[in-house]
Amino acid sequence: MQMKKILAAALLAAGCLHLHADEGMWMLNRIDQKTADIMKGLGLTLTPSELYNPDGVSLKDAVVDFGDFCSGVVVSPNGLVFTNHHCGFGAIQALSTPEDDILANGFVAKNMEEERPAEGLFVRFLQSTEECTSRIMTALDSIYRANPTIPAREINNTKTDSICSAVEREYSRANPGMDCMVRSYYGGNAFYVSKYKTYRDVRLVFTATQTLGKFGGDTDNWMWPRQTCDFSMFRIYADKNGEPAEYSKDNVPLKPKRYAKVSIDGYRPGDYCMTVGYPGSTSRYLSSWGISERVNDRNISTIQVRGKKQEVWKKWMDADRATGIKYASKYASSSNYWKNSIGMNKAIADLNVIGQKQALEKRLAQWFKGDKELTRRFGEMFTQLEQAYANRREAVHASGYYNETFMRGIEIYRIASMLSRISQDAGKEQIESTRESIQRFFKDYDARLDQETMGVLLENYRQQVAAKFLPECYNIIDKEFGGDCKAYTRHLFEKTICKEADCLDRLLADSSLRETDPAFKLCKIIPNKLMQIQQSMREEGRIITFNEHLLTQALLEMDQENPHYSDANFTMRLSYGFIQDYTAGGKKFDYFTNAQSLLDKAAKQKEIEDYKLEDDIVALMQKGEWGRYADKHTGEMQLCFISNNDITGGNSGSPMFNGRGELIGLAFDGNWEAMSGDISFNSDLQRCIGVDIRFVLFLIEKWGHAPHLIREMGL
Repeated sequence: MQMKKILAAALLAAGCLHLHADEGMWMLNRIDQKTADIMKGLGLTLTPSELYNPDGVSLKDAVVDFGDFCSGVVVSPNGLVFTNHHCGFGAIQALSTPEDDILANGFVAKNMEEERPAEGLFVRFLQSTEECTSRIMTALDSIYRANPTIPAREINNTKTDSICSAVEREYSRANPGMDCMVRSYYGGNAFYVSKYKTYRDVRLVFTATQTLGKFGGDTDNWMWPRQTCDFSMFRIYADKNGEPAEYSKDNVPLKPKRYAKVSIDGYRPGDYCMTVGYPGSTSRYLSSWGISERVNDRNISTIQVRGKKQEVWKKWMDADRATGIKYASKYASSSNYWKNSIGMNKAIADLNVIGQKQALEKRLAQWFKGDKELTRRFGEMFTQLEQAYANRREAVHASGYYNETFMRGIEIYRIASMLSRISQDAGKEQIESTRESIQRFFKDYDARLDQETMGVLLENYRQQVAAKFLPECYNIIDKEFGGDCKAYTRHLFEKTICKEADCLDRLLADSSLRETDPAFKLCKIIPNKLMQIQQSMREEGRIITFNEHLLTQALLEMDQENPHYSDANFTMRLSYGFIQDYTAGGKKFDYFTNAQSLLDKAAKQKEIEDYKLEDDIVALMQKGEWGRYADKHTGEMQLCFISNNDITGGNSGSPMFNGRGELIGLAFDGNWEAMSGDISFNSDLQRCIGVDIRFVLFLIEKWGHAPHLIREMGL
């Protein structure tokens, strides 16, 4: 009952957005009249039902979950979808070869017959979102009553997922053809089920060169100002009835319920701006001890290990274009969160985020002090959090290094794990499924690169963690190879079948390899130590999860009159604000960049590789004939712009709409000064970086020579 009361207070507060209108990732189905009035005051002309209407057509029907990792927007009556270049990067890379290097050279489908199927890629359309909190809570309450001696934290941790899964199955049976997913909100204090229609025939239509789509590379990543033309274009296909279908040459372009109108009117400072997309994960209710763990134990391993790995990868990628293509997507993904972790740690320190959270916790303690009922519920919360985080710190530190080294760093371990799951009496279906996975793996694998990476990371892991966290392979290294990790690695790669594409057939022909092949031996050793590490912090994890859940309850209850939105969980959210510049470190940053700023950086390409541009693109930008894509106020080609919208990972590719619900850009990044945004929003500094849709259209028309796509978008 108390949980329901707190949830009601939180949702009521979400309608009272008189504070920080630019902060928040709001559920579209919770927009009430008060919220609508504030957005209207900022410049929105659409009504709440024009934003979200599960029984009709609304703007949410033009926005897609792109592949379960990004967002996108439909922009034509024939299913054209815009997303970021870095969101389409994996599909573009998979379609590239050294002979047909569309990753480097770009790609333009001159007609639908030339569009290329992107295997494994899908998009989801949200149909509706419904609350199911009472069903989940009722089921949990019944378990509490039936098991009064079991701590509530154990019931929450072990039963909630199974209850949610049961609700998902029930909704799926009632809604055939839809994917139904239950997600928790407000730290597990509320639950909603979202129903999706998923389309799996998605085809590449247009991508610019890698130099444009990733202009600035690691140098500019998470930075402002930017000049990156971060977009790619795909098309959704369906069966003849417009329903989802696996790829078939008989499929036809999807006729969407709604598509976004593309605007070339531009924007000015103070203009309303809104993103609708799928933000991945934020932790803004996290305790000060949780933030400290994120900074000092989790992020540190990401930064340190990936830095070592990427140094090796880049050397091999630069030396051979075929290897560069194979590792392009993997490197981009690794590098993105490597730099994100660096920026987050810096911003948390610079903005004193932990100190601010400690002050909030002190205020919270004063709030429940002296109230008998509140003290009963929350009085032990802080003590338990502090102690549990302290108890597991060493194990969390080791776990981070373990995962980055063995699970995300040494690739041959993954192929050995895949093969080890094939039993001696495996059926045809399992064998063929594994064969397909192995073929995908080896398409983007280089054993020479992996061998060097493994030697470097094994030695690095030994240096970074306590001896008790070393797996048994280090005993082999010490006894048989004199402690030389690189010598052990050379031996493993010389003797293993796992570095060859025919490894599955060789294993099926000789089962004794399971016992003699050194990669299989490593595969048996590695999970044991990881399980020990995880087991050592399991109880602390239960205590932390339960008390972080309590902390969220307490914060919502203490500040019932203020707005509270749920942390991001990769469900559709709306963020609203306006176009706005900012000042940091005594320097003012303008709200847009122009063509000249791109040319200024391109002039430095001999010194900075990330600023490389092809000669024809430089010539096109130097020509300066912008036509209707020039900004009507400045007369310039505006490339990227910033707003104070609240976004995070997963929002990449989110449409940026003006007050009329028209597309003006695609969100693709945040700014360095506010990289702590996943933990704490800073309204003075945090900005959403988007590529101007006019820059996109200009390149489609003038560089890609694809006027048919411009016409298809109604321009």
